Amino acid sequence: MEILAFGVQADEKPLIEHAFRDHQEVRCLDVFLNEDTAPIAAGYEIVSTSVNAQLGARVLETLAAGGTRLVAQRSTGFNNIDLHAAERLGMTVARVSFYSPYAVAEFAWTLALAVNRRIVRASTRTRDFDFRLDGLMGRDLHGRTAGVLGTGKIGEAFARIAHGFGMRLLGWDIAENPACMELGMTYVHKDQLLAESDLVSLHVPLMPQTQHLIDADALKAMKDDAILVNSSRGGLVDTAALVTELREGRFTGVGLDVYESEAGLFFLDKSLEAIEDDILARLVTFPNVLVTSHQAYYTEDALRQIVGTTVRNVLDYKAGRRSENVLVPRS
Repeated sequence: MEILAFGVQADEKPLIEHAFRDHQEVRCLDVFLNEDTAPIAAGYEIVSTSVNAQLGARVLETLAAGGTRLVAQRSTGFNNIDLHAAERLGMTVARVSFYSPYAVAEFAWTLALAVNRRIVRASTRTRDFDFRLDGLMGRDLHGRTAGVLGTGKIGEAFARIAHGFGMRLLGWDIAENPACMELGMTYVHKDQLLAESDLVSLHVPLMPQTQHLIDADALKAMKDDAILVNSSRGGLVDTAALVTELREGRFTGVGLDVYESEAGLFFLDKSLEAIEDDILARLVTFPNVLVTSHQAYYTEDALRQIVGTTVRNVLDYKAGRRSENVLVPRS
């Protein structure tokens, strides 16, 4: 039984092939799973997908018609999968429920520090042998307030780093994390967190309830000189509203590793094409905005955990076992 893995990055391929080596054959493709590429999976009982796969009802129907019975997604998020359609089609769906929270938390801090200290602008200048400091002034984060929206494993890791900087901690979540409270975090209403935080970082999953969690009203509630970081899911931020606020000269910096319309863009080389997404094209022109292409998870440590869990999900499926990673069980 050969596995077909979609959306495999060059750095990821040897890890996947090595992990499956003692279990079964795996065919790695760099193309992403969508309506156009789904027919490639005909004859494969097991398909592994990446976070940017488009697994709506039509794609799942194509996979099911071709004989696919297991979709093993190599990510924690699964908002790209129509779980009701998968259940209707009798397909099993599994994900990676946990991997290194430090990978994402550390990258969120990388974005925060980069925009605060104008690292990208400074690097560009020095490459041109321009060593002026004009426009590069940042701020000490020590003594300032970090607001953490979502205090699960990644939010907790982010808060621990903030605590190390000597920052005051505010948190917002449906449940309080005792470990965060031990760090001195105070849980408050979202509006208070936004109004008092110098740095706001998002670490909540994307669900209907959190779609545009940071909307026009939330952005207006933030300090004019605040820093906003999103390394979770693009749909948490109303990007059009964010562009409006940026045009008003607000915010010290914005660091985005995700974008609500990133499907079909992120992980691909679009350098020789005209970008039709006017919002993204406008967003990247602001000097205080840093956009990266969903790479927060992309460390060797995290990838090894992701691939290892994917192997276990496949072995569990073959053995008829069910784990906490299964979103839709075998019918």
